[in-house]
Amino acid sequence: MSVTLRSHESLGCDPIVSVLHHTSHRSHPSRPYGAAVARNSWTSVLRRVVDAVLSAGTRPTPTVPWTRPPSPGPSAGRPRSAAAPSGGIEFDYAPRDDGRPDPGEVVWAWVPFEEGDGRGKDRPVLVVGRDGGTLVALMLSSKDHDLDAADEARHGRHWIDVGTGGWDRQGRPSEVRVDRLLRLDPATVRREGAALDRSRFAEVVAEVRRFHP
Repeated sequence: MSVTLRSHESLGCDPIVSVLHHTSHRSHPSRPYGAAVARNSWTSVLRRVVDAVLSAGTRPTPTVPWTRPPSPGPSAGRPRSAAAPSGGIEFDYAPRDDGRPDPGEVVWAWVPFEEGDGRGKDRPVLVVGRDGGTLVALMLSSKDHDLDAADEARHGRHWIDVGTGGWDRQGRPSEVRVDRLLRLDPATVRREGAALDRSRFAEVVAEVRRFHP
């Protein structure tokens, strides 16, 4: 039986499908028929592979919800201010030229602002005692608070003069705030400054006890 091959345009189908349709009536398939079947099978496999790759490439990537990391607390090593009673504090005048912070010395440390928003600054502080392994200190300022003492007192801030010392390179008179206690980890102290004289230290401690009985 003879086979007439028409173009795929006239048949309106794939040329491979056309060949298969006309050769399927032969009682003894020839070798070209087997090649056409094999080619059709491989084409089908390749199409499935391509479809799988394309569908995998367009699959949406799962998103992980963002969570805010916990903010560091007082245990992060930064100083803490406190208005707690001074009963547990050991006041002691014991400055030593050993490179370590001791009561009676003015050293530099990071002091948080009273707003409690995580901000602060490096500034000189006077170490007045210890509370266990923690240093207790008072912040210093070169600003003359005698000019606004009444306003400072209304806001609960109280200062006394401590004079001049090696902690200020410009030799400016300093004041120490006695109502706010700072508890410092010794490891957070930046460097040793200078020592306050014993009489001045005694006056400061007396004022601290008045505000923190």
